[in-house]
Amino acid sequence: MSTDDQGGYVSRLADHIEAFQLGMASQLLEHSRQVLDDETEDPEELTLLAAQLTSTLRDVLRVATSRGRSPLAPQRP
Repeated sequence: MSTDDQGGYVSRLADHIEAFQLGMASQLLEHSRQVLDDETEDPEELTLLAAQLTSTLRDVLRVATSRGRSPLAPQRP
């Protein structure tokens, strides 16, 4: 199945999934700021946060790569 057709079902589905992943990343970033601002010393909470951030970062990198932006390549303005 090709995602080249911008109006096609697969392309729209991919766009929806990517938007959801980026939205979740934004919410998790806000949550992580709150956790770190609280200066928690609960190792379990920090471990869970680190795991969630790792998973979300993987998703964001996948979105960037699928959109043709290599996360390792310099970005053009």
